[in-house]
Amino acid sequence: MNLSQLRTFVAVVEHASFSAAARALGLSQPAVTMQVQALESDLGVTLLDRRYRKVELTEAGRALLPHARKLMLEVDEARLDLENLSGTVSGRLTVAASTTPGQYVLPRLLGGFLNRYPDVGVTLRVFDTSDVIAHVESGEAHLGMTGAEVSGARVASEKLGSDDLVLVCPPGHELASRKKILLPGLIDEPFIVREGGSGTRMVAEDVMRRAGVDPTELRVVMELGTNEAVLSAVEGGMGIGIVSMWVAEKAIKLGTVGLVPVPEFPLARPLFLVTPRTTLTRAAEALANYLRVAL
Repeated sequence: MNLSQLRTFVAVVEHASFSAAARALGLSQPAVTMQVQALESDLGVTLLDRRYRKVELTEAGRALLPHARKLMLEVDEARLDLENLSGTVSGRLTVAASTTPGQYVLPRLLGGFLNRYPDVGVTLRVFDTSDVIAHVESGEAHLGMTGAEVSGARVASEKLGSDDLVLVCPPGHELASRKKILLPGLIDEPFIVREGGSGTRMVAEDVMRRAGVDPTELRVVMELGTNEAVLSAVEGGMGIGIVSMWVAEKAIKLGTVGLVPVPEFPLARPLFLVTPRTTLTRAAEALANYLRVAL
């Protein structure tokens, strides 16, 4: 009997499946099966009843489970105590981010973090805002960063930095020559918008409602998955759109898009650090603290 076998046994019980436990542990299903069989052979008992698409504890399994869980907890506590003594921050982090922070903000900051914590590895994955929340909620990501909050989400959101949204039009469009125009005056313009679930779209639609514009009444000619795609479509003369200044700044300077002068824009929207409602790992806490200072 060894720790790996006990950890695998507990994982199978908690996931109620050999295949799900294998995915959680990063092992192959045959490897998980072999570890459980080796544990049963060593103890001389059957711990799990394997039925079609179902795994159930035997009497021996129920007796072993609390001891195995207690031992795993003690091992984790011992490892944490040793890490605290050594001051070493290590491990692998998965960070989920919506488009703007994932493509523009975090890549500029992670280099400095990794230089400070060379024993930490980071995987950055880009989703729309609702999927970022889902990944942090489920534990698939240690941390997240978004451009909008989601009502009712079972995560903690902390304002951290900001991003300016701008309303842009094709070069030479008559809107760019206006001194001022109100949002209701744009109701008949062709709009290029982000996909549903995008933080940019959530914030933009909220601003429109406050200005007396029903977003469902806009003449939407295209929905696109990134700020870059929206900007390219605007540059191509297909309509007007709302994008991050991180994305539009170069195009504005080059004159390939124009700014539409509405009072609501540029709109400073906060960025949010998204954390689970559980205790962060040392590596995740280190990254969160680093971002709090850097932003």
